[in-house]
Amino acid sequence: MRAIDEDIKTGNFKQLYLLYGTEGYLKKQYRDKLKNALAAEGDSMNFSAYQGKDINPREVIDLAETLPFFAERRVILIENSGFFKNTCEELAEYLPQMAPDTYMIFVEEEIDKRSKTYKAAKNVGHLVEFSTQSEELLTRWIFSRLKKEGRNITGAVMQLFLSKTGTDMGNIDRELEKLICYTMGRDVVTAEDVNAIVTEQIANKIFDMVNAIADHDQRKALELYYDLLALKEPPMRILYLVLRQFSILFHIRDMTRCGLDKQTMAKKAGIPPFAVSRNVAQAKGFSVLQLKEALCYGAKLEEAVKTGQMNDQMAVELFLVRYSKKPA
Repeated sequence: MRAIDEDIKTGNFKQLYLLYGTEGYLKKQYRDKLKNALAAEGDSMNFSAYQGKDINPREVIDLAETLPFFAERRVILIENSGFFKNTCEELAEYLPQMAPDTYMIFVEEEIDKRSKTYKAAKNVGHLVEFSTQSEELLTRWIFSRLKKEGRNITGAVMQLFLSKTGTDMGNIDRELEKLICYTMGRDVVTAEDVNAIVTEQIANKIFDMVNAIADHDQRKALELYYDLLALKEPPMRILYLVLRQFSILFHIRDMTRCGLDKQTMAKKAGIPPFAVSRNVAQAKGFSVLQLKEALCYGAKLEEAVKTGQMNDQMAVELFLVRYSKKPA
């Protein structure tokens, strides 16, 4: 990211930029920064945009070879093409000999660093990964946003806010806007404000559901499930997320036994560092055998639904009833 900022500041641009990774908010920010720096506003003659998996690489190359019309550069933006996940031979051959007045911005979610296209791009321009940001960086960003609006927030309330929003910066940005408007005329954001206005992500409801299962609170587990159904969440997505949480707990149990640190556990389990402690606590509610058995049973239910042997809503109910019932 610093490399892109420096290029924009100095005006010394690379001919190619590949922005990739799972953090969509930052990718969009830097996509727009580059677009605005490289192409004049409203210049449809020299700026072209492509999106999706059906882009014809030959068409892109032909356009790239076309001289800009009364402008310094021809700028081509290509998003979610898949060119860097599955090698695009034509593009891989063309990039090293790109026309000197042509500049390309690629925005992708998934890439394969072994692909010829990726390797060709690496020799031509700047490749920047936008991954999920650390808790420390997210916290600093949120503090900065709130400070600009004349708001203060304590560390505890910040943790509450992040526990509800998750780590997606686009979602955090939307929830911050709501929170800032809600607290208009006040300079301190309270826990009551966060609970009143911030929309809780489905992942949190899934976490609460698994907590209810661990506590053998069958009524609460089913109530949470029906709440999600009322919000139009598909039953099989709910089951997938529940099983994903059980899988996280299974790995957490194993890593806790091995004495791994919080950062390593977060990376291996695919969760943010600030969520490790609560997952460790939740994992204690299950034995390794219970977690393994639940994952196997969940897989059987998924197969039964896919083969038409069972209704999807009933499948999830069976899972919840089985694992939340009180021991005999």
